Amino acid sequence: MRILQKFELEVDADAAWRALHSPAVMSELYGPLLHVDSMATGGMPLRWEDGADAPVRYSSFGLGLGAHLMSVHDRYRVDAHGDVRILRDCGIPLTGPLATLDVWDHQMAVSPMPGDPTRTLWRERLVIRGLSAPVLWAPLWALWQWRSARLRRLAPSWAFDPASSEGASADD
Repeated sequence: MRILQKFELEVDADAAWRALHSPAVMSELYGPLLHVDSMATGGMPLRWEDGADAPVRYSSFGLGLGAHLMSVHDRYRVDAHGDVRILRDCGIPLTGPLATLDVWDHQMAVSPMPGDPTRTLWRERLVIRGLSAPVLWAPLWALWQWRSARLRRLAPSWAFDPASSEGASADD
């Protein structure tokens, strides 16, 4: 079963790509419906790197919903929209209702909007499989609608030029 989304964001693709790798942004996307905590020693990293495994725990209004092992992989390709960067989480739910799924394959792709490189074309696909997939599809679809609204609302706040440590001085 799949959930597909495609929409524009009011931010450039570089900022969207940085946001995709930010645990803080993920937490902000799901809030206040879901709370995301790291299960890793040392807490939540500042950034997810390609090849990282990130165990997280979900809760909602104080009720535990389960744990998920995110497995982050970056891919790059060129298609009709130009350069496309894809973050794929092919991890697996560990506990809770989602653990009844056999497949969790979540891909998020960002590329500059054709004709307007200051905006991002966001494409997303979640594939789930397992005995519980037909039951879980509707709640996940609803959550993905919430996420897309949050993405659109939060994306303009991602537009910034990160301070470069190269050549920067205290006087800058």
